[in-house]
Amino acid sequence: MIPVLEAVPNFSEGRDLDKLRSLVDTIARKGVDILDWSADSDHHRSVVTYIGDPRSVISASVAAAEFAVQEFDISLHRGLHPRIGVLDVLPFVPLRGLLMSDAIAAAHEVGQTIASLGVPVFFYGQASDPPGRGLAELRRGGVEALRDGFHGEREPDLPSSVRVPHPTAGATCVGARDVLLAWNVLVAGIDEEQAKKIASKVRERDGGFSGVRALGLYLHQREQVQISMNIEDPMRTAPTAVYEEVARAVSEMGGVVLEVEVIGMVPDALVLRGPGNRLDLLNLDPNRILSRRVKEYVQAQERGEGTPDDPL
Repeated sequence: MIPVLEAVPNFSEGRDLDKLRSLVDTIARKGVDILDWSADSDHHRSVVTYIGDPRSVISASVAAAEFAVQEFDISLHRGLHPRIGVLDVLPFVPLRGLLMSDAIAAAHEVGQTIASLGVPVFFYGQASDPPGRGLAELRRGGVEALRDGFHGEREPDLPSSVRVPHPTAGATCVGARDVLLAWNVLVAGIDEEQAKKIASKVRERDGGFSGVRALGLYLHQREQVQISMNIEDPMRTAPTAVYEEVARAVSEMGGVVLEVEVIGMVPDALVLRGPGNRLDLLNLDPNRILSRRVKEYVQAQERGEGTPDDPL
């Protein structure tokens, strides 16, 4: 069986598109298949999704880390999204012919290399010891909260002697996890405080849906209000149920849902949504469906075609 490992690095740069295209090209040259990349100027953040055999994905991830450390500067970063480093988050996901232990091994190998660049590394998700360390606890307060050094439970795993973040690269969270859904709901007719209340209603920490992380934000460049969410296990927590609760709360406050946008790839749990729901605002491009792209990648490998030459 052809093994497929996925990586979904998140970078604290969403405005310099020329640099981001160079970053994506750097990743692609390592022989992986770039499935998607996107940049958001309000969040000042970009997300790249790629798959391949484990060695190629590891090599591409190291190249991405080196590029970010060289080209981006967290000390100059101002954006909406919580972040602690230029390569803020780097999760590995076993998709086909691999176990979670393989993703954990990839996370630890890449984490060691990132640490050798002088960037402190936190392991999270299934890669932490014990497993299950969350991103929210690591990024609370952003990189600003770490400027006076690491303390308490927020001490990096690597290198063992480090006391402060890298001056321009910050720190990096490297993890192993299953497929998740990252998506945003754009709304009109409500303000930022109302959006924060809706986010609180649906997120697990405040008694909402299991595995849901949510923020209510105002996007200054778009001049829109957004509810930004992650569903950590979309097969267990139905995305449609979360969306219906958000849409109901927006309506009760006198607002209206304008758009639903998925960040990265679309998991099957969203594709297989039931009839009669209100997710018609989500325009599902078949090329964004993860299982379809994995199948196409495997078929190309079986034919000996390799990966596309130009991901841009």
